[in-house]
Amino acid sequence: MTETGPEIHGERQAQRSANGEPVVVVKQLVKEFGKLRAVDNLNMVINTGETYGLIGPNGSGKTTLIRMMVGLSRPTSGTIHILGEKIPSHKVSPNLGYMPQLSALYLDLTAAQNMRFFCKIYGLRGKEQGKRIREMLERVDLADRANDVVSKFSGGMKQRLSLACALVHGPRLLMLDEPTVGVDPELRRTFWQYFAQLNSEGVTIIVSTHHLDEASRCTRLGLMRLGELLAQDVPQDLLRNSGKDNMEEAFLYYASRQDEEVEEETLEKEEIQ
Repeated sequence: MTETGPEIHGERQAQRSANGEPVVVVKQLVKEFGKLRAVDNLNMVINTGETYGLIGPNGSGKTTLIRMMVGLSRPTSGTIHILGEKIPSHKVSPNLGYMPQLSALYLDLTAAQNMRFFCKIYGLRGKEQGKRIREMLERVDLADRANDVVSKFSGGMKQRLSLACALVHGPRLLMLDEPTVGVDPELRRTFWQYFAQLNSEGVTIIVSTHHLDEASRCTRLGLMRLGELLAQDVPQDLLRNSGKDNMEEAFLYYASRQDEEVEEETLEKEEIQ
């Protein structure tokens, strides 16, 4: 991409964040699967207490990026630093909460048993474990279903339990991969209200979604397409800079700019040959 692309957006955002406390710093991140470049030269800085939304269609690289952030996949090149540590890092893991797109719950266990399993992973034992399980089940409104087998839960209940499992150890950074997929509008609203509450408690959230109507609920957005970061900014500035009235039209505007840049690069290569 040319210098008017996402690289410059990343540099500007880094400058804006200089006075804050970056939780996540991503520099020139690339992930390739054979000839496919799933993530292409991403730069971003995310600060304490933000909800940073990764917005884009399926296949845009959102899940691949999150998996690299939590240390489940290694970058081809570039770096990720979380809480000052280069990822992957065992030092950072206790401070991360991760809710994958596909459920990690054990369907033949009860809600409480699933919670205990995740507590043990993060080293929570005894009274502290019981306290955190009760608190989290209450916060996601599942306290009265603690001893029910998860296979009997509805899709929305499983999503709520997955969120509780990701939060049970009190992480400083929460990463949510499409947490509202298949969730009814009322529960989606409840989730976003809860995310705002977590922000007020100092928890930083990275959330991926292809629901453009959820964009306005984020502190800042990173618009992704074809593995690239088209633009990143607060929702209002993305709308203003695109000259559009809604995020769907704004996304299409930034996508068209990407297509124009790719076409220009292709023509330049053809002229050189």
